[in-house]
Amino acid sequence: MLKVGLTGGIGAGKSEVSRLLVGCGAVLIDADRIAREVVAPGTPGLAAVADAFGAGVLAPDGSLDRPKLGSIVFADPEKLAVLNSIVHPLVGARSRELETAAPEDAVVVHDVPLLAENGLAPLYDVVLVVDASPATQLDRLVRLRGMAEEDARARMAAQATRDKRLEIADIVIDNDVPLDQLERRVRDVWADLVCRARGSQE
Repeated sequence: MLKVGLTGGIGAGKSEVSRLLVGCGAVLIDADRIAREVVAPGTPGLAAVADAFGAGVLAPDGSLDRPKLGSIVFADPEKLAVLNSIVHPLVGARSRELETAAPEDAVVVHDVPLLAENGLAPLYDVVLVVDASPATQLDRLVRLRGMAEEDARARMAAQATRDKRLEIADIVIDNDVPLDQLERRVRDVWADLVCRARGSQE
């Protein structure tokens, strides 16, 4: 099994790369999706978040009001650290369960948005960074996700710098390119990962 950590700044196109890798045959473990699952209604995770931040972060239907919680934690590093201390251990435990269930010869791609921020690179055999210029990131967030420019800039500023992400990269996928070029690059990277996975089994 080859454990790959996939990361990239918000708006860099990491989701597109992970989709392409799954199309090639990767087993994807999506930290964001797991992070939503561990705070779903009725979970201990959601109860812990409500205890820490108050019932105001719950929507009328009892689910987590993500925009409300986001507006609290992204403006305050200490509160963000509290949220992370609740959610990250739960995500880690679930990720390990899913990884254990994957075939022995699998290329397991962990999609981890905050890999650089949380010093997680040593956990993976290979770190794959999806890179795009800050201008491209901003354009995608505003144009494709409908974020206000100020919010988009704040989200970008809350993450690791581009240089910090590139420092931990074993492989960089440039996503300032048209989709057909990105697809070719991902296929090349996949071939490399499959070779590495076979090598790790020998």
